Amino acid sequence: MNFDLNFHAEDELHEECGVFGMYDFDGKDVAPAIYYGLFALQHRGQESCGIAVSDTEGPKGKVSAYKGMGLCNEVFTPKILEELHGNIGVGHVRYSTAGSSTRENAQPLVLNYVKGTLALAHNGNLVNAPALRRELEYSGAIFQTTIDSEVIAYHIARERVKTSTVEEAVANAMKKIVGAYCLVIMSPRKMIGARDPFGFKPLCIGKRDNAYILASETCALETIGAEFVRDVEPGEIVTITKDGIVSDRSMCFADRSKEARCVFEYIYFARPDSVFDGVSVYHSRLTAGRSLAKDSPVEADLVVGVPESGNAAALGYAMESGIPYGTAFVKNTYVGRTFIKPKQSSRESAVKIKLNVLKEAVAGKRVIMIDDSIVRGTTSALIVNMLREAGAKEVHVRISAPPFLHPCYFGTDVPAEDQLIAHNRTVEEICQLIGADSLAFLKLERLHEMAEGLPICTACFNGRYPIEPPKEDIRGDYVR
Repeated sequence: MNFDLNFHAEDELHEECGVFGMYDFDGKDVAPAIYYGLFALQHRGQESCGIAVSDTEGPKGKVSAYKGMGLCNEVFTPKILEELHGNIGVGHVRYSTAGSSTRENAQPLVLNYVKGTLALAHNGNLVNAPALRRELEYSGAIFQTTIDSEVIAYHIARERVKTSTVEEAVANAMKKIVGAYCLVIMSPRKMIGARDPFGFKPLCIGKRDNAYILASETCALETIGAEFVRDVEPGEIVTITKDGIVSDRSMCFADRSKEARCVFEYIYFARPDSVFDGVSVYHSRLTAGRSLAKDSPVEADLVVGVPESGNAAALGYAMESGIPYGTAFVKNTYVGRTFIKPKQSSRESAVKIKLNVLKEAVAGKRVIMIDDSIVRGTTSALIVNMLREAGAKEVHVRISAPPFLHPCYFGTDVPAEDQLIAHNRTVEEICQLIGADSLAFLKLERLHEMAEGLPICTACFNGRYPIEPPKEDIRGDYVR
């Protein structure tokens, strides 16, 4: 494939979404706390968001919901939050990797069915969603969205007709669905959290006063003043009622080595102040930076990180190498992934709108630039050029992840192989394409050090998928 490095394409990794649920046993409205929890998870999804709430003492099955396209502070107003009354609720922020970016695909999904009402928020991708969807369609199901979350919701609703409890229905549905998923489900009197047996995506439990919380990341708990209780284990289903928490571990692997956490939670997705399955994200990134300094040293005057996820790795590199750590980039805080991108004919670059270089910091210096990844290479080439234009004598690029060689089917939008700059190219060839003086990636074997020995998924680097990849594309809209 011919790479045009002047093309300002979207060249960043994105996470599927973030989920947040809350049940206040004292009967207080939970919508404001869910809003602030979603605000803390905004980095996981910036296309749409939504909240659904219910009153456990009110009419059974009555759900108030609001969702829309955009960031949390764009979609929700104080008036809207005041009208969302209920002491149990779920919230969601979304970035689309399966299903188009439309309001219909925003979550939570609210289903009214013969047994009552369910509201569901989902993070991840199913590899067998198209087959399950067709099975449901041929039996008469009518879908309102193009997302696999609705497939999950339908299967839970169908199983609920045959079971005595909603948690049993969730367990039965989990036997059918295959892939990456964390679920937060609201029924009229219960809140349920579920995590796939591989543990691809994070989900944790928190507590504030007399309320329990389920959230994608621990940083969301801290934002609302809740304390961390524990992580939901891979394959575990937790049910929260007024009587407390009940755990079902029947879906957990007997062999824990089969678990496959997404390593990019540690490298890029999660906020640095989060802890994922007992491992500090910040410490993971420091470790990656230290490893780069040990394995790929270079003489330089300054180590800098590309905000935000490159910063901690850059600090780790500086600590290990003894080269001073500095700030080279000023990030425009008010630019999200949803901003209006410049047209091809425009002189403005999407990267330059997001980042400016501090000329005083880099002029005349040999700079080591640490970033979390190189996908297509367009962004890396632009940033290297920006440093040179600011007067940097040399630019040495170090990446706190191995080269991307394979697509992801589990909720990270790593594109097809022919879209990846590392596909069929040597490191030296990539270095020339992005215009750097030298380039080095984190060694594959170092990833397990970042995760402190926890089983992780590294398929996008080595093609070893923990689940057999789908035979049809699940990363775009469903093919009819």
